[in-house]
Amino acid sequence: MHRKFIALIVTTAILVTGFSAAPARAGDTEKLLGGLAALAILGVAVNEHNKRKKRRHQDVTRNNHSYQPPVTRPLPSHVARYDLPARCLKPMKGYPGNSALLKPKCLSKHYRHANSLPQYCKISFWNGQRTKQAYEPRCLRQQGYRVVHNY
Repeated sequence: MHRKFIALIVTTAILVTGFSAAPARAGDTEKLLGGLAALAILGVAVNEHNKRKKRRHQDVTRNNHSYQPPVTRPLPSHVARYDLPARCLKPMKGYPGNSALLKPKCLSKHYRHANSLPQYCKISFWNGQRTKQAYEPRCLRQQGYRVVHNY
């Protein structure tokens, strides 16, 4: 808005100074037409500059899509192989504190990759009658396995 007003003032000032109190001569009309042509060229140049400036600062259009929660997909097989079934986690008598351990027979029955479990997580202990074997959940957790309840 201010630029248009200033351009109008400058244009009128140039036009007014072109008219002098001196009497009109034959060359005055040529000068007047030349001045008007120069002003027209200047006006077109300013207008083109403003158009380019507006194109550069156009607002970004945004997609107004509503939010959709992500679709839950099953884990890939290379990740799901580290999920151990919680049904194999049982408290074992004879182990300190009667802690819950993972039973090997249950794992071989319900877990496809039971043979690939780390052997150093397999422990043996005396339950008062015989030697039992089981996997310690803490050791397996440190190796990247986890006990999953919805297996």
